[in-house]
This record gives sequence, C-alpha cells and structure tokens, in this order.
Amino acid sequence: MSDKPARAIKLNVINEPKDSYKGGPSSLCPGCGHDQISNVIISAAWENGIKPHRIAKMSGIGCSSKTPAYYLGQSHGFNTVHGRMPSVTTGAYAINKDLLYLGVSGDGDSASIGIGQLIHAIRRNMDMVYIVENNGVYGLTKGQYSATADIGSKKKKGKANETQPIDLCALAINLGCTFVARSFSGSKKQLTSLLKAAMSHKGFALIDVISPCVTFNNNDESMRSYQYVKENEITLHMADYIPHFEPMAEVEVPEGHFTDITLHDGSTIRLETISDSHNPSDSMAALTALHEAEVEKKHVTGLLYFDATKPSLAEDLGLVETPLLDVHDDQLRPSKDVLDTINKEFLNQ
Repeated sequence: MSDKPARAIKLNVINEPKDSYKGGPSSLCPGCGHDQISNVIISAAWENGIKPHRIAKMSGIGCSSKTPAYYLGQSHGFNTVHGRMPSVTTGAYAINKDLLYLGVSGDGDSASIGIGQLIHAIRRNMDMVYIVENNGVYGLTKGQYSATADIGSKKKKGKANETQPIDLCALAINLGCTFVARSFSGSKKQLTSLLKAAMSHKGFALIDVISPCVTFNNNDESMRSYQYVKENEITLHMADYIPHFEPMAEVEVPEGHFTDITLHDGSTIRLETISDSHNPSDSMAALTALHEAEVEKKHVTGLLYFDATKPSLAEDLGLVETPLLDVHDDQLRPSKDVLDTINKEFLNQ
C-alpha cells in the first residue's frame, strides 16, 4: 500500500464533487469546439452550486444536440425533434417552473428549421438558458452552409458563401430578449463567466457561441475558423462572475474601470470595460456593435444586452408559487358546484 495520503476531493458549496456534473465520453470529432462548451457547462453548473437533479438539459437535432450526453449525467434530459426544443421546453417549464432549463442547440436547429420556435420562446421571456453552438455549417450532413454563415466565408470545399446570414444575437435583441451574449469556444474564461451569469438570470438568456467545425469549416478562408475568430475578435468587456454565496476562491478584480450588474438572485456579473461606448442596457448600442463588427468582418463578443425589468413567462401567466407538478389534484380540479357555476356562466353569454 502507498504511504501517500489520498488526495481530497474538491467539493462545491453544496458539497458535490465535480464528477456529479459530468457525463459520458464524447463521440464528436477530436478538437471540436462543442466539447469545450460541454466542459464549460460542467464547470459553470458545479461552481454555481446547482443541484444536478434540478437541471433539465434540452436539445434538438445536430452535432450540438448530441452534447447533452457528455455533461450533467445526473440531470433530467430531453432530446426533441429537429427544431422543436423551445416548445417542448415551454411545456415542461409550465408544469415545473422551478427547474433550471438549459437548452443547447445549433445554428441549423435554431436558425433554420427551429427559428420560429426560438422566436416565440424569446418573446415570451421563458426562464431558460439557450446556448447556440454556432459553426456556420451542417456538420451531420457533410458541411453545407448554415443560415448563420458569413458572406465571403469559405469552407474547406466548395464556393464561398454569398447568402446574407441571420445574426441570432441581433434577432434576439430586436425581439426584446433580456440577456444576449456572444462568445467563442476558445475563450473559456469569458464563456464560463457569461454562462454562470445566464444561469442566475430570470428570463430568457441567449448565448451565441462561435464553435469552429474542425472537419468542414476550420480552414484559413473560413470566418468561423479557430484562427480567424482569435485574430478578429472584438471583446466588449471581460466578465468576472461573482456568485451570491461565498465564493470558493477570491475573484480577481479587473484592472481599470468596471461595471457591476446585479442579477435576479443577487449574483453579480462584473464587466471590465474595453469599449467605453458600449452600455449593456442600451439595445441600440448592442445592435450598433453587431453591425459594425459585421461590416469589418469581425466577431464582437461579450454581454451585448441585459434587461432585468421585463417579467418572465411564469409572471405573465400568473402561475402559482408551487410548481403545477406539485399542486394537489384537489386544488387543480374544481368541485361539482364550482364547475356547474362556471358552465352556467358560459350558457348565459
């Protein structure tokens, strides 16, 4: 037997080891940016101290929608039909609003077949985190351009894209989304901070993550390649997330000017200002930043827009405090006398 002392397992604030938040081995292409996003999801959920069984991971169809198998193995999960994840999540949310709904989708699942579903989930301000793993191609069907591919971007084979792309962040801001951010799978620190903040947000939180496809779209001519994004990324601000509970380690205070934004649960996202002209509460500033980046053929990252004033879907629906799943049948079903009274009112109309 070894005389070396056993290494202590590091626990989070609810005494859970990080292994409680892991999943199975990935079957994606080696080097895929989606795997980095999966690792960030594991870290963010663990560091935020969320109980694994209080998370519902949702997905549709595509390379991105395979990833829930690779994280949060002790959480609830639902893999829906292509593009239908938002509506299935809406139904689950209505019956059990107290779960943290974590949706992972792709640019095909969200910007093409599922764009109508995404639009309505945003405008209803449903409480959920919606991650788009955006690589500009359809990885499962041999790499055709997706609806988010930039004009002039060229994948490994074929002609350059000439079709106007859909910017999901701009779309979300115009629809009144209350938390809109863009990041890059190669920017682990920024993405982790944004995701931890999104998990604390009350309302719809969209994070569009540029995630290069190593098989079809990671060549020098592609505007979604790892190297291109690294060289052409405009960072609005660096984000440090300060949890509402006692942090496990001291948060590094950013140099220079910074802004603290308080989230609904008391957590704070601290923004180190890089662009003095950007105000996360100004939707027009966010849209301008996106437009200027598009003109310059660059990618702007960071927290683009945040609004803490808009009521969530649960508030709009007037849902009771107790999730409907836990409300007893006696409270849900009207008595015969009450039902007769209701029916009479319809007859008198």
